Amino acid sequence: MGGLRIGVNALYLIPGGVGGTEIYLRHLLEALGEIDTRDEFLVFTNAETGRDLGPARANFTLAPSRVKASFRPARILWEQSGLPLGALRRRLDVLFNPGFTAPLWSPCPMVTVFHDLQHRRLPEHFRWFDLPFWRFLLWGSAHRSTLLLAVSESTRADLLREYRLPESRVRVVPEGVDPAFFGLAANPDQRDPYLLVVSTLHPHKNLELLLRAFADFRRRRPEYRLVVAGLRGFHAEHLERVRRDLRLEQAVEFTGWIPRSRLYRLYERASAFLYPSTFEGFGLPVLEAMAAGIPVACSDIEPLASHAGRGALRFDPHDRSAIAEAMLRLTSDEDLRAELAREGPRRAAEFSWHRAASLTLQAIRDAAGASASRR
Repeated sequence: MGGLRIGVNALYLIPGGVGGTEIYLRHLLEALGEIDTRDEFLVFTNAETGRDLGPARANFTLAPSRVKASFRPARILWEQSGLPLGALRRRLDVLFNPGFTAPLWSPCPMVTVFHDLQHRRLPEHFRWFDLPFWRFLLWGSAHRSTLLLAVSESTRADLLREYRLPESRVRVVPEGVDPAFFGLAANPDQRDPYLLVVSTLHPHKNLELLLRAFADFRRRRPEYRLVVAGLRGFHAEHLERVRRDLRLEQAVEFTGWIPRSRLYRLYERASAFLYPSTFEGFGLPVLEAMAAGIPVACSDIEPLASHAGRGALRFDPHDRSAIAEAMLRLTSDEDLRAELAREGPRRAAEFSWHRAASLTLQAIRDAAGASASRR
């Protein structure tokens, strides 16, 4: 039996502009290239993507378009018209949509990834003109796709509850940890006095309360800085005003989106890692920090609590004093630091992109098989 012709809908990808879903797609495609030489992958890209998306392998081909994802109406229109026509013309067996949205009509079965349902759980954090599109397109994607892949059990529960889908249509495929992080563990004496946060600057990331807790912490440990690395989001200007009001301009850095090489260096030298989010679909930076052997503290919410296990200190993300206390313990309790540095990599090793790719590929093949059996 020959291989499948698999389309990959990468039309959403804006390099450096979509946060964690870019990391997800790049690592997943590389892992698919490592495990699958039988199937043919056709990656549909936009004008901003570039030619470096996907592995340099004979069974991976780019199908570029002139549409600019940064102009969302054009991208949506092309996704709903040009993409399904391209799938029809190229006789695809399956269309894989790794970034929430899918065509409302497709000539072939579709497998679509949902990273979270924040637009349903926390609609107040969306701009009023964006929210209707999120609601309509994600509802359509959920109901038109053959299979949905949720990145965590909590996201799967949200999908089943919010869209009232049959359980058999939603599978959990956890994200993986880049193996490079496991090589970053440094001698504790080589750590620099800063706390690292890797996060998009969005409201649900709870960075305002983190800044206020850091101001409290710094009265006791003034030698420490705070580095927040991640995409500038809707909340960026507000957070900069808070930083100024707290007189933390010299102590808190917002790096914006940075190259992967610089991010590795930040992980390598950080004294500790904080993640105070109030809502997550997966929370990959927590596992990356754990893999790097950094003492980690994160919100006591799902799915972070289940993913971290004993590899991270947990706190109530709504309690400013609890966040400040976690900072103090991470920087002062040497026994705790040693335990977290030991347990973190062990726990993070359970999450691999190889496994994510294997589960994703199985879902794609099952979707194709279900379609063939109905013919």
